[in-house]
Amino acid sequence: MENQPSDQAKSGDEEKQVTTKLGGLRTMPFVISNETFEKVASFGLLPNMILYLTEEYHMSNATGTNVLFLWSAISNFMPILGAFVSDSFLGRFRVIAIGTVISLTGIIMLWLTAIFSQARPPHCAGVLIEPCASPKASQLALLFSAFALMSIGAGGIRPCSLAFGADQFYNPSNPKNDRILQSFFNWYYASVGLAIMVSITVIVYIQDREGWVIGFGVPAGLMLISTIMFLVGSPLYIKMKPNKSLFTSFAQVMGAAWKNRDLALPTMESDGAKWYFHKGSKLIAPTEKLRFLNKACMIRNPEDIDMDGRAVNPWNLCTVKQVEELKALIKVLPIWSTGIMIAVTLSQNSFPVLQATFMDRHLVPGGFQIPAGSFGVFAMISLTIWVAAYDRIIVPLLSKFTKRSRGFSLKERMGMGLVVSCVATAVAAKVEHMRRTAAIRQGLADTPHLMVHMSAMWLVPQYCLIGLAEGLNAIGQIEFYYSQFPKSMASIGVALFSLGMAVGNLIGSLIVSTINTETKKHGKVSWVSNNLNKGRYDYYYWVLTILSVINVFYYLLCCSAFGSLENENKPEWDEGEGTQDELELDDHGKGKGSPVLLATH
Repeated sequence: MENQPSDQAKSGDEEKQVTTKLGGLRTMPFVISNETFEKVASFGLLPNMILYLTEEYHMSNATGTNVLFLWSAISNFMPILGAFVSDSFLGRFRVIAIGTVISLTGIIMLWLTAIFSQARPPHCAGVLIEPCASPKASQLALLFSAFALMSIGAGGIRPCSLAFGADQFYNPSNPKNDRILQSFFNWYYASVGLAIMVSITVIVYIQDREGWVIGFGVPAGLMLISTIMFLVGSPLYIKMKPNKSLFTSFAQVMGAAWKNRDLALPTMESDGAKWYFHKGSKLIAPTEKLRFLNKACMIRNPEDIDMDGRAVNPWNLCTVKQVEELKALIKVLPIWSTGIMIAVTLSQNSFPVLQATFMDRHLVPGGFQIPAGSFGVFAMISLTIWVAAYDRIIVPLLSKFTKRSRGFSLKERMGMGLVVSCVATAVAAKVEHMRRTAAIRQGLADTPHLMVHMSAMWLVPQYCLIGLAEGLNAIGQIEFYYSQFPKSMASIGVALFSLGMAVGNLIGSLIVSTINTETKKHGKVSWVSNNLNKGRYDYYYWVLTILSVINVFYYLLCCSAFGSLENENKPEWDEGEGTQDELELDDHGKGKGSPVLLATH
């Protein structure tokens, strides 16, 4: 026991030396460029992709939109798998590296569909003008394979990049560490947003002016540069070791709790219970919430632990830390579910592009014409301005009055984002009603491929509101998950946001399919018809608005049930403590430090 403090001091000195040599600002160009170019490849391709599918593959508006919803869903679902793999098996660096290479392969395959005409159906003027040949199964297979590979690659990059960047600044001994991490989150998101803003304008413009071959070739080249840069920076990175399989850990907790379901838990007033934990762990007793899971770490018999202080069967007895990790995940799920509906709103990329395509997109009469797919830049401008203003202006001002270093609380920021998203869809509905009315008044009801004499700048307010909603809710969500999980689960926290986006994409696809199917019955024109001027896209946006308002009230209910976010309501996680899987043994071969008899409070 006398040597333990010196060992810890030595370990701490070694950790400081390693941290000094590795990580820090010098790693940011490599980390941020990797995430940025992946965003360029996906977000730069996404705005105009509805035009590529409808013009080159002859899909209907509803079908093309559903394909993109599903592509986005898979792209956002894969990070949850990538997070588990990185945190449990390979580590963040390896998963990002593998994902980058796979994503590059997918973009090259998409590029090939544009290069070779055999990869697409024969060209035609448009489904509203003449009959067009449907794509062959082999052509769709190549296209969808490209989408799938890009989604798999995103699954490796997206959940790990932000957490990997945070690893480079991780210094728990610094009292300002929380503030540094908050600034990193905001500026990281802002820098990526700024890069996406440039990609949406430049790449979309190239696609409009130079065609799909060059338009898809540029992202492929940028992704190649991204791959090279990330790998070149490898010697500079702090590379956190993966934890043991969290999949297995969660399953063990649930299995042990079920097997011990007949075991009586001690009451709050009782003398105590024997809890199983590892040497050096700060988690020596479970929290009172979700108490039924506490049975997984409650020692039933001394025979459950062997002579080395390990659980004889980890499926019968788990550590307090394992139990609390699963609790942390379960506890955030209700608030996580409130992000699904705003994900539907944030994913409205296809229909606004179709609207803008047949509106007057000139900044000034006879001047520069904004590409239809580039209007998303206004959302990114709004997001970037908000993040910069919030971090440097609003937070310092609010902290003087609220005495809180974060400004608005995470709950307040997420809630405000949900409210703004409601306003955004309501504005979109009103603008679409104006556009449709103008088109009919101009005699364009049967000629939707002709331009409506109405400025596309009317679409800017809804984009700006969507950007503001994302800046409030998305960043708030990511910080919320990061604050509730231990360091070993950081990537899973980030991936939860992506998972919410994935479910939102699926819900969005379901909404479009349902509206398309139900509204075209009995020979009526579908609300999401190929003919924008006969469809009722304004009604579609009002449906989203109603669902978003309902979601706000659901969010308030979830926040009330969650309780406070203050530190005293969270377990004190083991961070950088070097806890061991084995227990420290005394002179008689019995474990010291665990299990122990503790009063439950």
